[in-house]
Amino acid sequence: IVVTGLGLNPSGTLDAIEQLPEAVTLAFAPYGKDLERTAGLARAEGHEIFLEVPLEPFDYPDSDPGPDTLLTGQAPRDNLRKLFKVMSSIGGYAAVVNNMGARFTASGTDFGPMMEELGSRGLGYLDDGSSNRSLAPQLAQANRVPFGRADMMLDGNPARAPILEALTALEARARDEGTAIGVISALPVSVQTITEWARELEQKNIVLVPASALMKS
Repeated sequence: IVVTGLGLNPSGTLDAIEQLPEAVTLAFAPYGKDLERTAGLARAEGHEIFLEVPLEPFDYPDSDPGPDTLLTGQAPRDNLRKLFKVMSSIGGYAAVVNNMGARFTASGTDFGPMMEELGSRGLGYLDDGSSNRSLAPQLAQANRVPFGRADMMLDGNPARAPILEALTALEARARDEGTAIGVISALPVSVQTITEWARELEQKNIVLVPASALMKS
């Protein structure tokens, strides 16, 4: 399970760090306040942390993941400058995960230099699974970047009952395939539902592991 959007709401972030099982991976947005401290707290509580990188969606700028969004058609050095700024927002993360990015991840010319940089730093890349046109699998393999793709967004409908339904589907996929990765936002209802659900996993013979354990090099 990867919880995204950490750091934007300080009190909600602290609640998530305290409540969620330590095997849940926490993905921090680069625009939060006091990120180094909260990311440090997450690591101290045993959580693996990822960093969200804002990438251009098809309807940009109507949908805008933030001021440091990597854009198609830009000089690679300009995108890399934004990437370095985003990557300096926290330390100690094992991988990055896209925030939006359907247009960007479909362009090898633009996405390639970013993936090359991740490879040179030994960082993984988790695709949130929102775009079937993403070139992430091929680019990750070419640059020896540990790679994973989320199987399911769990709180498209952010209420307890639909989230539990999605988690049941994720369990079924894990049984069929051996593993499964679910992505969920840091909304209070999402954090609370995951926390409750995780308490019953042992009796279901399901093991929760950090997302990087399921990423292939």
